[in-house]
Amino acid sequence: MTLVAATLALALAAAALVLVLADVATTSTSGVTGGQQLAAPPSAAGAGRERVADAATRALATLNPLYRTGRLTDVNCSPGPLPPGSMAAYRRFLTRVTACLNKAWAAQFRKAKLPFTKPRLRIITSKVKTPCGAWNTGADGVYCSTDRTMYLMISKEQLRNPFPLGVTRLVAHEYGHHVQQVSGIWRYYWIARSASGKAGRLQLSRNSELQAECFSAVFMSTMKDTELVTASDWAYTVDWFRKNGAKGWPQNDHGKGPTQAAWMTRGFKRGTPGSCNTWAAKPRNVT
Repeated sequence: MTLVAATLALALAAAALVLVLADVATTSTSGVTGGQQLAAPPSAAGAGRERVADAATRALATLNPLYRTGRLTDVNCSPGPLPPGSMAAYRRFLTRVTACLNKAWAAQFRKAKLPFTKPRLRIITSKVKTPCGAWNTGADGVYCSTDRTMYLMISKEQLRNPFPLGVTRLVAHEYGHHVQQVSGIWRYYWIARSASGKAGRLQLSRNSELQAECFSAVFMSTMKDTELVTASDWAYTVDWFRKNGAKGWPQNDHGKGPTQAAWMTRGFKRGTPGSCNTWAAKPRNVT
């Protein structure tokens, strides 16, 4: 991956991320290849029964069993080449990366003795309406918790200038939100959010997004020093997030660029879900 090609791929990501969390909608430049998550809160009935998170609910986020499962299982992921201009190759790549994530996280959930279900994958080439709402302008991908589906869009720009590491990081980030959903972490998130003011909601959003990015880096660490995840490409990606990760967000709901880079580095070096416990981190580490 040449520096010029990587730079172009990163530039194409500008304004490509969208976050929708209940009453918050923002656009972003914080992804290497674009994409983001679109999440729906729990049903109105469920939210009405429990509006304040108790200790047990908080423990789903701060003391989740996944944190005690050690290194993420290495499933020898090798999604193959991603040549420019090939829609078939791009679809195959996304499908294979998702299959790797399914295997790795299923094994981790078994270690934690937690039930696991795979997310659905829908690959699209134009905007669609999801159960979580209308497709947001500029988004290349979303995760909707209502139907537990990752919607990944192949744009013309990405097709012309694919960055395999960036594409993999994107899918792994969206998958990280699915991990939060099925592990119960998001149960605490939504309940706590319903009882929080604006500052509290932004903090909770940062906890969620930084953890998903860390989970993504944990997965990337299983392919360290491979053709897909070279030391130079990974260092370049982290540095890009450090400098650009917060640009484009009108409010600090994803964390500052250096904070994003720090959690990426932490997850990549340690390779464990437990290293991504943003919910128990000191406030200064999730700014």
